[in-house]
Amino acid sequence: MKLGSYSGIRKPNCLLVHSQLPGLSFLKTQLVHPSTIDVCRNRERRIGLLVCKHSYAGTSRINASAPASTSSPKPETVRMGRRQARSSSLYSRPSLLDMKNERMENRARVYEFLRGIGIVPDELDGLELPVTVEVMQERVDFLHTLGMTIQDINNYPLVLGCSVKKNMIPVLDYLGKLGIRKSTFTEFLRRYPQVLHASVVVDLQPVVNYLQGMDIKPNNIPRVLERYPELLGFKLEGTMSTSVAYLVGIGVARREIGEVLTKYPEILGMRVGRVIKPFVEYLEMLGIPRLAVARLIEKRPHIIGYGLEEKVKPNVESLLEYNVRESSLASIIAQYPEIIGLDLKLKLASQQIFLNSTLGLSPEEFGRVLEKMPQVVSLSNKPTQRHMDFFKDCGFSTEQIKQMVLGCPQILALNTDIMKVSFGYFQAEMKRDLEDLVTFPAFFTYGLESTIKPRNRQITKRGLKCSLSWLLNCSDERFEERMNYDFIDMEELEDDSSFDMNSLMQTREEDSSSDYDNDSDDE
Repeated sequence: MKLGSYSGIRKPNCLLVHSQLPGLSFLKTQLVHPSTIDVCRNRERRIGLLVCKHSYAGTSRINASAPASTSSPKPETVRMGRRQARSSSLYSRPSLLDMKNERMENRARVYEFLRGIGIVPDELDGLELPVTVEVMQERVDFLHTLGMTIQDINNYPLVLGCSVKKNMIPVLDYLGKLGIRKSTFTEFLRRYPQVLHASVVVDLQPVVNYLQGMDIKPNNIPRVLERYPELLGFKLEGTMSTSVAYLVGIGVARREIGEVLTKYPEILGMRVGRVIKPFVEYLEMLGIPRLAVARLIEKRPHIIGYGLEEKVKPNVESLLEYNVRESSLASIIAQYPEIIGLDLKLKLASQQIFLNSTLGLSPEEFGRVLEKMPQVVSLSNKPTQRHMDFFKDCGFSTEQIKQMVLGCPQILALNTDIMKVSFGYFQAEMKRDLEDLVTFPAFFTYGLESTIKPRNRQITKRGLKCSLSWLLNCSDERFEERMNYDFIDMEELEDDSSFDMNSLMQTREEDSSSDYDNDSDDE
């Protein structure tokens, strides 16, 4: 008799069985000793025990010959038990339908709150909103502290999707550090509420760095952004860069770009092909050289913002209707660029009626006055009447005043106190007739101490008699040359024609001021 060998059990949780029973050895018919039978039964009992334990460990299949007493529960019973366990668990999760219904209920409560305070939430569908009314109340209250009204929020309801801590406060802190005044925050947000959605690092800082690269002084950047907050939403590689490149291309000095953008940052949002280029080409068509246009933009960049079709072209037509000659259009615009952006037709009608009633100017004469001084359209009637009263007090007749205005309309815009002093010197020291002033009314435009007195002393010393035009209507260098001539031609006169376009195209001074705060329009 051969006995099969087996390995013993080392640990209950790590059971291995190696049965080395000789195959079919028990099929042979042999006489078996009773003690041998007991050994075989003990072996079978041990093998069954090992197999049962092994099946509980999950590492082998259940032997078909396993004892019937080791039965397992049915699958249906197991699943039902698990369902019952889940439903009774404290950590059970709601279904997707339950979560969706809960979100809808929360949003309905938030919408009801917003409607209750006057906000229309129709545009908020699809936007992530606070799940509680309390958080939404916090956002609305914070916007109120910034000065935004319910109407402001209704104009841009998407602002309610901004978190106070994650969006609003970081952006406002950054703007404050730049130097934007808190007093301007309300208007800033009304014009560009989208800034509250922006990332400081990704969206705002690159724009500020670009503006500094355009030679805008750091202390001017807050004023630029306050004037045109929409800049913070522009792409650097788009409109901003192309508009600057075009201006430099037509002759705007590169060193002047910073000043131009400081005065009128809206240029950075203008499309070259649709706005800037058509404007420049139209002025060229009127007779203003391109370089002169560039100089006008350097001095008054806001003129680019006048709508070409809405303002500029209709105003040019109005000038022609009021007897301005087409050849003088370029000179008028070069002298007073703002004229193409005014509500001009009403001003022309009002001023023509006034000058006709007070001085008897005809429509054609009014056209000549416009050509010499286009700023006359912006003069108020009261100051103009004050100047006329001054001339009457000096002894001039209405007809003489009319001739003086036709010869030099600028006398209607001068300081009357200074004119009184100049007229006193004219009478007391120069001892000339009033007719000399009628012939040359521009006398009042010259400086008394810098020009009139020094030159009058020289001709008096030499005993010369000359017209006021010969005396004054020349440069200091030219006057010195006249004084050095052996023979003086008293009929020699300088050309007193109107505006010289070449003077506009001269290079600007290197020390041109670019201080934003000192910038002001001419009176």
